[in-house]
Amino acid sequence: MAIIREGAKFGEKELVIETGRMARQANGSVVIQYGDCMVLCTATAGDVRPELGFFPLMCDYIENMWAAGNIPGGYFKREGRLSEKAILTCRLIDRPLRPLFPDGYMNNTQIIAYVISADREYDTDILGMTGASAALMVSDIPWNGPIVGVRVALVDKKFVAHPSFEQRARSEMDIVMAVSLTATVMVEGQASEVPENVMIEALQFGREAVQDALQMQVKLAKAVGKAKMELAPVETFPKIEKAVEKYAEDSLRSAVQVREKFKRYAALDALKAEVVKAVGEQFPDQIGQVKEAYNNLKKEVVRNLVVDTGVRIDGRGCADIRQISCEVGLIPKAHGSALFTRGETQALVSTTLGTERDAQRIEALEGDVRKSFMLHYNFPPFCTGEAKPLRGSSRREIGHGYLAERAVTGSLPDQVTEFPYTIRIVSDTLESNGSSSMAAVCGASLSMMDAGVPLKYATAGIAMGLIKQGEKFAILSDILGDEDHLGDMDFKVCGTERGITAFQLDTKIEGISADMMVSALKQARDGRVHILKIMNEAIAAPRLELSQNAPRIISIKVASSEIGLIIGPGGKNIRAIQETTGTTINIQDDGTVMIASSNQKAAQQAIEIIAGLTAKPEVNTIYLGTVKTITDFGAFIEILPGVDGLCHISELTDGRVDKVEDILREGDECLVKVLAVDSRSGKIKLSRKEALAERGAATTESE
Repeated sequence: MAIIREGAKFGEKELVIETGRMARQANGSVVIQYGDCMVLCTATAGDVRPELGFFPLMCDYIENMWAAGNIPGGYFKREGRLSEKAILTCRLIDRPLRPLFPDGYMNNTQIIAYVISADREYDTDILGMTGASAALMVSDIPWNGPIVGVRVALVDKKFVAHPSFEQRARSEMDIVMAVSLTATVMVEGQASEVPENVMIEALQFGREAVQDALQMQVKLAKAVGKAKMELAPVETFPKIEKAVEKYAEDSLRSAVQVREKFKRYAALDALKAEVVKAVGEQFPDQIGQVKEAYNNLKKEVVRNLVVDTGVRIDGRGCADIRQISCEVGLIPKAHGSALFTRGETQALVSTTLGTERDAQRIEALEGDVRKSFMLHYNFPPFCTGEAKPLRGSSRREIGHGYLAERAVTGSLPDQVTEFPYTIRIVSDTLESNGSSSMAAVCGASLSMMDAGVPLKYATAGIAMGLIKQGEKFAILSDILGDEDHLGDMDFKVCGTERGITAFQLDTKIEGISADMMVSALKQARDGRVHILKIMNEAIAAPRLELSQNAPRIISIKVASSEIGLIIGPGGKNIRAIQETTGTTINIQDDGTVMIASSNQKAAQQAIEIIAGLTAKPEVNTIYLGTVKTITDFGAFIEILPGVDGLCHISELTDGRVDKVEDILREGDECLVKVLAVDSRSGKIKLSRKEALAERGAATTESE
């Protein structure tokens, strides 16, 4: 196979895609390169699996540590399970690709993005998205692409396409988009309270930035010239469909408008059983098709109901929000807690405060990092009334938690100078009927305020939906689970009254228009403001005091040259302070000392010891010291915490002294005067004799 390369302008550099050199036994494979970043992307099709009832697509993103010139840490020197970053990138690849596979294609299909070079200047996730599209384009797998992934930043009030890590650190937004030839297919990201009109401009900029890369993939596919698999025509059963419609349409219209979820499900299941029995008698060998016709009719009835009447299955109008309840401070031992309930969706959210030692350490392609803010989202099976085995966090849970985490990150105080705590939030979904990730956002904001975290602002989230029937469409606020399943869009928008802090858009159609996006963002803002008002009634500002169960962290500053004095040889001093006081102490390179303790008295004791360690003995000053060690030639006396000097036997008292023990014993307190401090060794020379003489003279003078 010939090696074919194509390039296109993309951001500040050229994006190059090559096929024909690597992984040639896959249905399609490319190497995509940007600077020194390279990702091998493959697309492979397996057996047809129509019996599954869903399209079996697998997307994987593999981070190889060798791609960045690293050997994995720890004892097991192989790449292990996928990191959270890799899982999130798998989702970025999957979500825009999935809706573009044609109906009737049911082959086991796997996309693998394999990082083979990482330059730590640019992220490789965008290359994985675009490379996956290119691999499908050059394959024989039927697919209605291409798409291009692009990250959009706002640096110094200017939009930047595919920014570097350095540019992203200075950006007011970090938006990832997937754009097809005709529409925006997927969006997610975070922002610093960016207004809706600026977000619209960013999306338009992103669409314009990828046009050359889209055409490059079209050109590459033509050059490879691989014919696509022929799909068998999707079989239809018009007689069955008409029979089901005649029998069930009116009853379905009533059943789908039962407002409570489980009662509605019961009514629909009962009607389905009735339809299968009645219509199945006419088509006894096609029961599966009868069930499918019923499901399709249910979908159309719900969609037409909303578009034609503006009334949703739970009786709400398109822009209406379900009833909301907010409670805080429910869990006595938690540092902060909130119970957020919206309709039949409920989240119990807790906040736990820890020290710098509780921060998460992450080994990543971009380098090792420490993470001091974490939001974990859980979706136990009981929240939907199901019984399933617990198997750890799913990709969906990790993705929803990351979205919620990004939504509230901008509201945090500076975790170094203002609030030096590690913060962990856990959102446990207790009930779910749509928008549980947005409940996590609202609950996270409430629980942090309850914990006394000095947030800059409150944050709320809302999930928006879309139903498009022909030229008519309806934007839905605060969607139910059924509306997510039967609709065309899941658009989660988080933010404040001033602007957007995070959002995520997924579609089941080939994209949404700019007009739909504008309408959805406006309606989402109205809903967000409504939710924030209700949240403010529960708690309008962070509590002034931390929970009594939370650690207290006191920050003091010492000179960088004094860090060694606090740590001591082999960590002797800092260990002794922690053991004596029961505190946890962390020292940063700039001399910031963090003292964590749930006991204020213990923290103060640690401060005093550190002050003593860093205090400098002054010559000709008298100190009340404690005898630590007796030797034949004198006594070592501690004059400041951790600071001692030698009082020679000749300086103990006037006259001859045969044995030091005749004057002092270990543990005795005595006055000593500093005679000298060696500038090179730091050794301190003390005199008890002169201290007593001066104190005696002072006493006589006062008398």
